[in-house]
Amino acid sequence: MELQSLIYLFVGASFALYIGIAIWAKAGSTSDFYVAGGGVSPVANGMATAADWMSAASFISLAGIVSLLGRDSGAYLMGWTGGYVLLAMLLAPYLRKFGKFTVPDFVGDRYYSDVARTVAVICVIFVSFTYVAGQMRGVGIVFSRFLQVDINTGVILGMGIVFVYAVLGGMKGITYTQVAQYCVLIVAYTIPAIFLSLQVTGDFLPQIGFGGTIEFAFDNGVREIPAGTYVLHALDQSFKDLGFSIPYTEGRAGVWDTFLLTVALMCGTAGLPHVIVRFFTVPRVRDARISAGWALLFIALLYTVCPAVGAFGRLNVIKNLQNNDYATWTQECTADQRAEVDAMIAQGIDTARMPCRGQWFATWENSGLIGWMDKNGDGKIQVANGAAFEGKPTFDGDARGPSGERVLTNTPLPAPAGQAIENEVYVDRDIIVLANPEIAALPNWVIALIAAGGLAAALSTAAGLLLVISSSISHDLLGRVMFKDPETGRSKLTDGQELMAARIAAACAIGVAGYLGINPPGFVAQVVAFAFGLAAASFFPVIINGVFDKRMNKEGAIAGMLVGLSVTFIYIVLNVFVDKSGTFKVFSIEATGIGTIGMVIHFIVAYVVSRATAEPPQEIQEMVESIRIPRGAGAATAH
Repeated sequence: MELQSLIYLFVGASFALYIGIAIWAKAGSTSDFYVAGGGVSPVANGMATAADWMSAASFISLAGIVSLLGRDSGAYLMGWTGGYVLLAMLLAPYLRKFGKFTVPDFVGDRYYSDVARTVAVICVIFVSFTYVAGQMRGVGIVFSRFLQVDINTGVILGMGIVFVYAVLGGMKGITYTQVAQYCVLIVAYTIPAIFLSLQVTGDFLPQIGFGGTIEFAFDNGVREIPAGTYVLHALDQSFKDLGFSIPYTEGRAGVWDTFLLTVALMCGTAGLPHVIVRFFTVPRVRDARISAGWALLFIALLYTVCPAVGAFGRLNVIKNLQNNDYATWTQECTADQRAEVDAMIAQGIDTARMPCRGQWFATWENSGLIGWMDKNGDGKIQVANGAAFEGKPTFDGDARGPSGERVLTNTPLPAPAGQAIENEVYVDRDIIVLANPEIAALPNWVIALIAAGGLAAALSTAAGLLLVISSSISHDLLGRVMFKDPETGRSKLTDGQELMAARIAAACAIGVAGYLGINPPGFVAQVVAFAFGLAAASFFPVIINGVFDKRMNKEGAIAGMLVGLSVTFIYIVLNVFVDKSGTFKVFSIEATGIGTIGMVIHFIVAYVVSRATAEPPQEIQEMVESIRIPRGAGAATAH
C-alpha cells in the first residue's frame, strides 16, 4: 500500500479509537470529570500516567536532543526518569490519602487559605500553558509532514481532536484514552527502533545495538568509516572529521549546568500538576504507590531505547545524506525503480542512498522543517558542523533552484575557520524520531506507525494538561473561591453547573493552547524543560513542605510559591525572550536549569516566613500527621 494511504489508515484508526473511548467513558459527574470516579486500576493508571507524562518532548524531541547533544542529553534522561522515583516515594501515597481533586485543592486545604489556593491556580496556569505549548507544537509538526498540511493547520486539527475527548470525557475519558495511546506510542517507538538497530548493528534490541558495532562502511565526507567500528566511535570520528568542536561522547555543558538541569527536571517531574492528579484516580493509598511503580516501568521501556534512537538517527543523517545528488535522489520513483527497490529491500539491501529514495527529504522541505542551500553549486548535499544559514528556513514562495530544491531567502553562513566542508543542511531537531524511518528507508508501514505514535504522545499529554487547567479554574477558582459558601466552606455551584464550567474552561484553554502551539517560545523539548523548571520552583517545595513540615503555615507557602515562580519565570523571560542573544546569565546559569535555583529560594523563603509568623492551627497539624501515615482510604473526603 502507498505510504500516504497507510498513514491515513493508521492515524484515522487511532483517532477513531480515541474518540470512541471518549464517548464510551463520558463523564457524568464532577468526580468522573476530575478524577475518573477514583476507580482506576493501578496497572491502567500506570499506563495512563506514562502516556500523560511521555509527551511530544519524550516521543518526538528527546531523541533529537540525544542526537544533537550526545553526552549532555543525559541530564534529560536522568531528570525525567529520576523524578518519578521522587514522585512515588515522597508524594503519591500522601496526596492520595489527602483525597482531593487537584493540586490547588491540596494547597488550599492544607494551608487553610483561599489566597494560597488562588496562587496555586496561577502556578498551575503558568506551568501547564508553558508545557502545553510544546505539545501542540508537536501535534502541528506531525500533522504537517504526515497529513501534508502546514504546521498551523496541523495545530488546529489537533485542537479539534483534543476538544472531543477532553471536553466530553474529562479525566474518565482521558484516562482510558491514554491507556490506548500508551499502547500505540510504545509500539510505534519500539518497532522502528528495532528495525534501525538491526539495520545499523545487526542486534535485535536497540539497547544492545547502542553499544554495538556498525555493519556497514560509509563515507562521512572526509574519510571512510569501516564496518566493525563501534557506533559511538563512528559518531566521534565523524564529528571530528566534519568540524564539530566536541566529540559526540564528550560533554559541552559544565558539571554545574548539568546538575541544575537534572535537579530541575527531577523535581519538576515530581511537581507537575497533571501528573500528580493521576494519583487521585486510584481507589486506595496503596494503589497510588503501585501505579507509580508501573508507570516507571512503562516509561523505562521508551527511555532505555531513546539513546539508541538518537545515536542511530545522527549516524543515518551523516551516512544517508552526505554527497547525495539532490535532483536524482529526491525525484519521483518510476514503476521500474520502485520494483527494483522493493526487490532489494526484500533481500535486506540498504536502499537509502539510491535514486528516488530521498522523496521524504523534499516532503519535509515543504513543511519547512528541513532546508538545503547549495552553497557550492555542485548539486550535492553536504552535512558538516555549523549553521548553513541564518534562522529557520524561509522560502521564496514556490520558486525552485537548479536542482529542484525550494529556494531559500535566508542569509548563508560560512563554514567555521579551517573547516574543509561547508554545512548546507538545516534539520529541525524535533523531527529526528519522525524522520528516522524515512532517512533509513524503512518499510512504509513503519513510517505510518511512527506518525500514529507521535500524535498519540502529543495528544495524550495535551489532554491531561488541559484538564488540569480546566479543573483548577472550575473547581478551585470558581467553586472554592469565587462561589464559596462562607458558612459551609463548600461551593454554591451544583454538580452540573461546575461540570459545565469545567467544560467551558477546557474549551477556552484549548484555544489558548492552540495559539501557543502556532507561536511557540522555542523547540518542543526546550519549552517543556521551562515548564518543568516552573513546576520545580512552584509546586514541589509547597507539596513537600505540606506533607513533611507541620510548622509550615499559609504565609510561608504563599510567599514561597510567589517568589519561586517569579524568580524562575522572570529569568526565563529575560534569558530567552528579552535578550534573544542568550548572553543574559547570572553566574552562567542556563534558563533550562534556573528552576533549581527558584526551588531553593522557595524553600528558604517559605521556611523563614513560616518561622516568623504564627504556627498553623492545631487541626491542620493533626491532619498533616494523619497524611504521613500511608494507610487508610483517605484523611479527607473528596468533594
